[in-house]
Parts: sequence; C-alpha cells; structure tokens
Amino acid sequence: MHDPRVPETLEGWSVLHQMFRVRWREWEALGESDRDRRAREAAEVLAGMQQGAEGSTVPVTMLGHKGDLLLIHFRKDFEALQAAQLAVARLGLAPFLEATTSFVSIVELGLYEMTGRIHQRLAGQGLEPGTEEFEAAFDAEMKEQEKRVSGRLWLEPPARRHVCFYPMNKHRGEAKNWYAEPFAERGRMMLEHGKIGRHYAGRVNQIISGAIGFDDWEWGVDLFADDPVVFKKLIYEMRFDEASVWYGEFGPFYTGLQFSPSELPKYLAGAVPALQ
Repeated sequence: MHDPRVPETLEGWSVLHQMFRVRWREWEALGESDRDRRAREAAEVLAGMQQGAEGSTVPVTMLGHKGDLLLIHFRKDFEALQAAQLAVARLGLAPFLEATTSFVSIVELGLYEMTGRIHQRLAGQGLEPGTEEFEAAFDAEMKEQEKRVSGRLWLEPPARRHVCFYPMNKHRGEAKNWYAEPFAERGRMMLEHGKIGRHYAGRVNQIISGAIGFDDWEWGVDLFADDPVVFKKLIYEMRFDEASVWYGEFGPFYTGLQFSPSELPKYLAGAVPALQ
C-alpha cells in the first residue's frame, strides 16, 4: 500500500563501500618479486571489475588516518556485491589489507514532489488509497517515472579525481523529529535543499544511496569533483539549509583521490597513483 505520508523512492545500483588500511610494514617485508606479482594481480582484478552495464568499481586512495584504500563497488544486486567482496578477499594482496569500515546501500532517488502530485492526480480521478484500482494506477505512474530517470539510477561513476563520501541521518529527537513532520513540510524543505545542489551542477557529481535497513546510517552521499574545494563550499552552504539545520546528522567524512586500476602497483610502491 502506498502511504501518503511516505515519499516514494526509485532504486538503482546496489553499492558497497570498503575501506582498508594497508599493512605497509608487512607488505614491505615481502620480496620485491612477490610484491610485484601480488600488485599486478590486484590491478588486473580491479580492471576486470569495470563491467560497464553490469557495474563498476571505483578505487580511491584515502587521505588521513581512517584508512588508505577505498573501493566503491556499484553492482546490479546484492549477489553481485557479494561476488565483488569475495574477489577482493581472495586477492594475494588481501592479507595486507585491514578492513576499517564498510557501508552497504542502494542508489536512491527520492520523489517527495512527485509522490504528492501522483496522490493528488489519482484523487482527482476519484480513486481512493488502498483500493486495487488506486494501487495499480500508482504503480503504473511509478514505472513511468522510473523510465524517465533511469539514467540517474544507473549512472556511470564520474571519472573525476577527487572523491568525498559520508553517511547521514535525519534527526529523530524528542523536540525535532523529521519523520513526525507533515509530508508537505518535508517536501518543501527537500525542494529547497535540492536547489543548493543544483547551484553546483557541472562542478560536482552527487550519488545518493539509501541504507535504511542495510547499515547503521540512513543514507550515503558520494561526491566527485575536479576541485576538492567544491566539497567544502557545497556542504558548508547546505549547513544553513533548513533541512540540515534542524534535521541533518552527519557521520564521518572520507576524502581521497580516485585512480585508475592499472596504477595500483604504483601506489603500493609508494607513489601517488594517477587517474588516466
């Protein structure tokens, strides 16, 4: 049943973020030929994960103490994500990768405004929520919306050098509770929130994924840009947005440099890998 209080969502890629710390001392203790062999194997496997229509994997070197290597896997479903996780675990490099954290989610497009429009349109046709006729008509409307925005659900990760990822929640405190606000108010705030992001169109690519029921946070946000300063300006401006001021709760931020899989041996040899 389509609850008028709940904004509909459309789903795309299944996503797994894996963060690792490289055990550098143990890695350096290996013989040079052994390191080269393991590094080349890992690079070949990562290159093979660039599957186009079936998904892709974004490798990122991480800045700061939270880890050294971030792998962002985009796949058609959770089974394919599991296969990607197993492929990484079976690498000759794997004994030298210490998992620091991970995040499971599904690319999500929220439809606050469209949900309200569909309910109004069907009500104008005399259809009552909960009836078979209403549910069938609503599902048909959603299928049309999915066709219209499929490119945003199954987009190819941008080949931009700088990457920022963070999880977030909507506040559910005693005084302020996002989920207790009327649908129209939530929709109004999200519309204003979205306008800020559109000001940065062309300078940053944003991928929102839903993690409710999958992980400890409700959403994950991936940002891709050629200039990392854009991350700071965008997120700072959003801090003043009503939806963020009262209801935004942000988790840890992970920032780094996207690189080409073929450059992994260079990184493991102690040099900054390039994005070719």
